[in-house]
Amino acid sequence: MIRIATIGSGAITTLFAEAVARTPGIRIEAVFSRDLAKARDIADGWGAAAAYSDLDEMLASPDVDAVYIASPNSVHAEQVRAALRAGRHVLVEKPAVLSADEWGELVAEADAAGVVLLEAFRTDYDPGFVALVEMLPELGTLRRASLRFEGLSSRYAKVRAGEHVNIFDPAMGGGALLDLGVYGLHTMVTLFGAPDRVAGEAVTISTGVEGAGAVIAAYPGLVVDVSYSKITRSSLPSEIQGEHASVEIDHIASPRRLTISGADGTRTVTVEGEQHALDGEVARFVELVATEASATADQDRTTETLRLLDALRAR
Repeated sequence: MIRIATIGSGAITTLFAEAVARTPGIRIEAVFSRDLAKARDIADGWGAAAAYSDLDEMLASPDVDAVYIASPNSVHAEQVRAALRAGRHVLVEKPAVLSADEWGELVAEADAAGVVLLEAFRTDYDPGFVALVEMLPELGTLRRASLRFEGLSSRYAKVRAGEHVNIFDPAMGGGALLDLGVYGLHTMVTLFGAPDRVAGEAVTISTGVEGAGAVIAAYPGLVVDVSYSKITRSSLPSEIQGEHASVEIDHIASPRRLTISGADGTRTVTVEGEQHALDGEVARFVELVATEASATADQDRTTETLRLLDALRAR
């Protein structure tokens, strides 16, 4: 049984706790928050044994085998490093860190410590994504793809009113590129590999981060565009186009409705399972820890995605 502690108190952490409750071989042992009363409330709600406001104390506990990190992006690296140096396995929310070089250093530390380091990128382990991959040969030679994650953030009104919001704060590693654009970029890397070239443009909002933007990626014989936004409304799906057929994807992060259209007509595949559930990534983490299997392929996808983010953010 993997005894995992959580860092972070956002909605994603609740989804994680729900996935853990459905997954054999893992349980939430402890909760960390800078506010001890808050940590205790969360721990009580999840049935966790312990609550901490001192990170070093939690990492030193012999009852903690692993850590799930869902804190602001800007502090991921230091918390991952602390957990690795304490000999704990780590599952860290996307984006794992803010640069490919930093990720490479942490992967090396994990290898040296003999522990698992995995980015919690749910799409890779989602049943809808598996179904999508199985469909691709039906499309023929792939020529175009549009991967989208766009939607008006419920917190954008606070930004417009002059209030501070972490996800729109550059000092916290916020912005639509890192929060939503990363889904399209990572999915692109997983499906097609690293592109030959990328170019991007973005709308910068008052806080100094990207509110919306688009990326064009070039491959031999294939062009991909990635669109992302936290400041506009959109209901457009993603799409992958081949010479024989195309497939429309209802939600790139968690596909549940895939519609394939070609010369023979159109059919829709509905994928069972709760949308946005994190069960797949939790199961993969348990597998890696329990079997000591290699996480290299998973880590390499994170590396390539971070390299793209590095290039786009440098412009």
